[in-house]
This record gives sequence, C-alpha cells and structure tokens, in this order.
Amino acid sequence: SGGLDTSIILIWLKEKYDAEIIAFCADIGQEEELKGLDKKALKTGASKCYIDDLTEEFASDFIYPMIRANALYENQYFLGTSIARPLIAKRQVEIARLEKADAVAHGATGKGNDQVRFELTFAALAPELKIIAPWRDWEFKGRTDLMAYAKSKGISVPVSAKKPYSTDRNLLHISFESGILEDPWIEPPADMFKLSVSPEKAPDKPQYVELDFVAGDCVAVDGKKLSPANVLRALNKLGGKHGIGRVDLVENRFVGMKSRGVYETPGGAILHFAHRQIETLTLDREVMHLRDSLIPRYSELVYYGFWFAPEREFLQAAVEESQKYVTGTVRLKLYKGNLIVAGRKSKLSLYNPDVATMEADQGAYNQADATGFIRLNALRLRTRSNVLARQKKK
Repeated sequence: SGGLDTSIILIWLKEKYDAEIIAFCADIGQEEELKGLDKKALKTGASKCYIDDLTEEFASDFIYPMIRANALYENQYFLGTSIARPLIAKRQVEIARLEKADAVAHGATGKGNDQVRFELTFAALAPELKIIAPWRDWEFKGRTDLMAYAKSKGISVPVSAKKPYSTDRNLLHISFESGILEDPWIEPPADMFKLSVSPEKAPDKPQYVELDFVAGDCVAVDGKKLSPANVLRALNKLGGKHGIGRVDLVENRFVGMKSRGVYETPGGAILHFAHRQIETLTLDREVMHLRDSLIPRYSELVYYGFWFAPEREFLQAAVEESQKYVTGTVRLKLYKGNLIVAGRKSKLSLYNPDVATMEADQGAYNQADATGFIRLNALRLRTRSNVLARQKKK
C-alpha cells in the first residue's frame, strides 16, 4: 500500500531472504494514495511492481453481493476493509503464479484481522504457496521502531508523531485506527476525516436523491445509469457532502481482542439504507425474516475472512434467491448526517393499499377472519396460563 509497514517490508524481505521481491498493489479506489507507488516500490527493493485497477471487480463481485445480503458487522460496521482483503489476496495469488513465485507475503500485523483474511484466501485459492508474515517474525516491536528503521534506510512514510494513526482507503470506505484513537474516550480529531464533512458543517438545505434497483443491485442514481463502481463514487461524493456514513465503534476482532475503529462510508451507508427500503416493498415477510436471521453469521464470515469458504457461498446462494424481485426506486432525503426516506415504488411491490387501508376495503380483507386467527395463536398461551394457575392452587 505504500504505508509505513509495507514500505519497510520490501527491504526487510530482501535482506532476510536474499530473494527477488515483486510488489503488488491493488487499485480498489485509493485514488491519490497510488501516486508514485511504483517508483517507491522499485526504490525500496522490488524488481517489479504491479498496480492493477480492480475497482469494477471490487464493486460488482464483492461489495454488491455483500450489500444484497445487508451485511453489517455487530450492527454497525459496513465491512469496508474486510471485503477488500479477499480480492487483494485473490489477485496476489494470480500474480504469484504468473511470476512463478514460491511464496506470498503481506503487511498485516499479528494482532489484527487482516492476517487471517489474507491467509485464509491464500489457503483457499493457492494452498501450495508459502506464506510469509513479517509482523510475526521480525524484530520490530511497534510503529515507533518501524519509523526509526524507515528513517535509517531513507524511506519516506506517510506517518508522523502528529498523526500517528493508521488509515486504509478504498472505494467503499476509509478506516482510521491505532495511535491516538486507541483511547475510546477520545473524540476523533476534526481534521482526520477525508471523505465527509461533519454534520454540523453540512449544507443547511436537504438534498434528494433517487436510487434505482434491479434484483437487489443499484443500477442508476437520479435516473443516470452507472456501473457499480461509479454508483459508489457518485454516492460517496453525495454522502460526504452531507456528513453521512461516519461510524465510531469498539469492535470485536477475530483474534479475541477489542479494538476501536473510526470509519467513513458515505456511499455505502446510502446504498445499504436504500436497499433495505426497497426490500420493504418487494421482499416476502418470511423470506425477509429468515434472511435477516442470517445477517450476523454472513457478516461474521466476511469480517473473519471466510469469503472463499463454502459456508459463505452457501449463504450467498440463499441471498441471491431472495433478491430476484428486489426491483424498484427509492427516494431519499440527505440532511446533516441523516438518511430520511422520502418515497419508494416498485412494479413488483407486495404492498397493497386496498388491503392495508384503514378505510373501507371493498372486501379485499375480511376483518372477522382475524377472530379465529388470534384464537388459534392464543391457544398455547391460554393452555400455559391454565396450567400455571392450577399449580399455584396446589
């Protein structure tokens, strides 16, 4: 990525293993962070550097399937970092085979989730490759040691004592963690955020936006057809303008510890919210409730790194079946960090005003039928109550 850890890893690997090192960076929407990365890789020990544009694949084959599942980890986190790792590792394996490499390495620490996500993907897709995890092997104890090593080797890194937090950006979000953010009582500094304004500084006038969905996927914004990646770009800009998608949480890492993370997911927040709204019109009640019961498990699988695992694929198949008729348009009002429903419509809507109306329904629903319905559903409750009453009398 060209950050602190990976900038040092190239030189360290070359010195440690006396090996040829091929660098790889996945372009998954980092934008300006990619500038000069190839030159830096070659300068710090790589013989070759791949920078592959994976943004459309990221959006269509990873983010969109996850949105169709309404995935939220611990009911807060939009899984922006989690969902990127299997794609990065997948392409890394492809390059390793192309270059006839015998090992792959990553810059994830021994305390985090990313090491698991990368290595589970390596195991699923290329079990023959050796895995090198420098953070679990080298002599450095922390980021201060890394910065000192970088200085001794003349490597410039985008970390300083003034901003000692780690960032990770892609098309779906940007994350901030470590450093000053390790104290969950401290509010994030206002100048830290990159994708969104604070709700206080958002426009005083609300803005409306319409999202068109086909089979669970957003295909157009305000009537303009866009690719999945461009949908996210448009919604990131729109959501960021109105202070939408900021999340600050203490989450449970897969390795067992709690960690504090701060995230900006403006486009993802809009997409997730709008998708849920069109489902309210078009998704059968029992299908929705059953699918919703699977969301925590699905989200865990993504967070833990089991994207290329049979259980995630099994759940995804169920999700795809549920999305066949999730088609229509949602109108939202964006205002100072808030997402407000302003309307939804669908030709496949299961909502029938003739049945739901509080006015006369022309015989579409016989209210007298509810008497037997309630009586049958109350049978077990009456039975239990009678049994308890007899017990009290003894």
